[in-house]
Amino acid sequence: MSRSTTRTRWRIGLTTTALLTATALVPVPAHAEAVTDYAITVDPTAKGAKIDDTMYGVFFEDINRAADGGLYAELVQNRSFEYSTVDNKSYTPLTSWTVDGTAQVLGDAGRLNDRNRNYLSLGAGSSVTNAGYNTGVRVEQGKRYDFSVWAHAAGGTALTVSLQDAEGTLAAARKVAVRSGGWAQYKATFTATRTSSNGRLTVASSAATALDMVSLFPRDTYKNEPNGLRKDLAQKIADLHPGFVRFPGGCLVNTGSMQDYSEASGWQRARSYQWKDTIGPVEQRATNSNFWGYNQSYGLGYYEYFRLAEDVGAMPLPVVPALVTGCGQNQAVVDDALLKRHIQDTLDLIEFANGPVTSTWGRKRAAMGHPRPFHLTHLEVGNEENLPVEFFARFQQFRAAIEAKYPDITVISNSGPDDEGSTFDTAWQLNKDAKVDMVDEHYYNSPQWFLQNNDRYDSYDRNGPKVFLGEYASWGNTFKNGLSEAAFMTGLERNADVVKLASYAPLFANEDYVQWSPDLVWLNNHASWNSANYEVQKLFMTNVGDRVVPSTATGTPSLQAPITGAVGLSTWATSTAYDDVKVTDADGAPLLSDDFSGDASQWTHTGGGSWALQDGQYVQTDTAAENTMVSAGDPSWHDYDLHVKATKKSGKEGFLVAFGVKDTGNYYWWNVGGWNNTQSAVEQGVDGAKSTLMTKPGSVETGRAYDLDVKVRGRQVTFYLDGKEWGSFTDDKPAEPFRQVVTHDKETGDLIVKVVNAQSTDARTAIDLGGAKVAAKAKVTTLAAVPNAVNTETQTPVAPVTSTFTGVTDKFTYTFPANSITFLRIRQR
Repeated sequence: MSRSTTRTRWRIGLTTTALLTATALVPVPAHAEAVTDYAITVDPTAKGAKIDDTMYGVFFEDINRAADGGLYAELVQNRSFEYSTVDNKSYTPLTSWTVDGTAQVLGDAGRLNDRNRNYLSLGAGSSVTNAGYNTGVRVEQGKRYDFSVWAHAAGGTALTVSLQDAEGTLAAARKVAVRSGGWAQYKATFTATRTSSNGRLTVASSAATALDMVSLFPRDTYKNEPNGLRKDLAQKIADLHPGFVRFPGGCLVNTGSMQDYSEASGWQRARSYQWKDTIGPVEQRATNSNFWGYNQSYGLGYYEYFRLAEDVGAMPLPVVPALVTGCGQNQAVVDDALLKRHIQDTLDLIEFANGPVTSTWGRKRAAMGHPRPFHLTHLEVGNEENLPVEFFARFQQFRAAIEAKYPDITVISNSGPDDEGSTFDTAWQLNKDAKVDMVDEHYYNSPQWFLQNNDRYDSYDRNGPKVFLGEYASWGNTFKNGLSEAAFMTGLERNADVVKLASYAPLFANEDYVQWSPDLVWLNNHASWNSANYEVQKLFMTNVGDRVVPSTATGTPSLQAPITGAVGLSTWATSTAYDDVKVTDADGAPLLSDDFSGDASQWTHTGGGSWALQDGQYVQTDTAAENTMVSAGDPSWHDYDLHVKATKKSGKEGFLVAFGVKDTGNYYWWNVGGWNNTQSAVEQGVDGAKSTLMTKPGSVETGRAYDLDVKVRGRQVTFYLDGKEWGSFTDDKPAEPFRQVVTHDKETGDLIVKVVNAQSTDARTAIDLGGAKVAAKAKVTTLAAVPNAVNTETQTPVAPVTSTFTGVTDKFTYTFPANSITFLRIRQR
């Protein structure tokens, strides 16, 4: 996941209007008000692509507090007093703690160990109270909770540990005797007498005491493992039956310092995720600054990730740093000794996962409680690097070392943060030339893009590198988003000989700590719920099949009108002055002219920022504001020429000129000097979500006036920068709402007919099974809802409904509901 592309993305507002309940859904409507006719023809005698068991998986990154405060079951926040302003400007070592009496966080030689740098010095007769995550510490009546703390007191002391909320006691308090002498761990167990999501954990001492690693863990973790996982969240992963688990990032892998956490490196906090920091006893694991703006304790580390993959029956797929930073940092580390150390760390990782207990790292795995190997087969180097040449030079050294020692490991490369553009093209060419086994692609686009690009992999080289679609999502958690992703996934399956692995991203979001949206599963400290996208992923992941059965379908009749819309001006984290705006029709007749010598009454401000007339120019002055759109003209305009003069005054980026503006969420714009003034692009907004239509490298100079011209003819648009043609595109690819794929399940013998109908009319469909002998009954699973339906903690309008259809023959008709995903499992005789 790339910070470099988040500048044009924002959290989609989640609204629920006229939501349908799952029980109200009727898979086959008896009386359809509007019906479109289709035909699906299946050839059961032909063999399509083989689908691997690992086709679909999950990607876990510690974003949106997915680990601490999420999947990692620890209930105490900032348990070792390691929070720092390096993590977040608002943090102190006592963040989430309150003190009654005297207490001080120290970082001197009295610490627990070198890698656990801070500890708390608690005064006699004083106490500290932890606020947990979200609204507090969550406990459930009758369940047990294990408390532990590392402590030392010169003459010994007694700790009083209690759980309470505003209404009173949540469990009987516990006395913990601390012996005189050095650091030691002490434990106690609570049994909750009430259920509360607002609990507080308090530790009080009768004498001066040093405390570290204050912990409260539910006994009831996933698989009852110590230092384990929150049960409901791990179960949601297990319920998907994923083929693989990709971890730990994402931007965590390729951002920050590549140095280790040691005195020699100055105990650097903002580091890339390095696996050796995350194993062994939790009190000896390093802390780190999370790229997404908080602290990560590494209580959930590589050992726990491997155990999770094993527990859910998935292939582990770790990602290691390539020593080229990404996610907006974009620096190639030039340090041969450091590169060799990271390569050796990667070889050691493979030994940790697969080595015998007699090996150095296999012995460490066994000491943690797992003598059996984890059967690692795939490993990814790097994540979304924007410097493809520099990345690939380092990748080749990793690959050579791994292949020399572990030739059976599949080493995965990547193609940058976007679905197209110069970085993508360069990276893919390098990967092809070097005959890389597999390339990771990432993209986040609008629902329309996913409907338009079902055929993306139809033309990929069957003999080239295979594709790992490691991160993808449309922009939102409404059912409309799920429908578009489902339509796209039929194309992934059809091309299963090219696309070998695919995972939606990200996996988790704690609703009170969101850095990125949309997400697959939402949570707080007491509940979790599946997004509409999760239900789509689960339907596909639990009905994959073993092989594609070739099939064809008719399309939706479509008449595409010319691009229509008003014009607009905007900025992103930049102050820009605009002048001499002219719009003329195809015959040269004026539609709009504004030299800003009078007022700005023709312009409507629909975005952020601060616009004002200054010296005969229209200026946006707020360099912190994003998406500052002002628009003018008629939304019905078509076939016109737009001229604008733009001058960057200050800030991070360039300027944006919009056309085809229908409203605040639907428009096109030419983004000149975007992405921290490194490239220019044409982007399309559809219902608030953006897709990139074309990109080119380039930047703009501060203080220089640029002439920008946009020529709109039909659905073709041509751009001119200072009188020279910059590029053009034709937006004529249909967003086909009716998509299908058929697979065969070898174990059951079923033909699985998977149909997506992402439109507001029912799809009456003639299905020809090519003479296959089939049972008359089919098991039907349907997801259907209004397009804007959103699952929440209290409402689940998007949920699967199962039924039976009894009209199956080798040729039959089925009506797929409007806005639906339907899987027909048809038993072959």
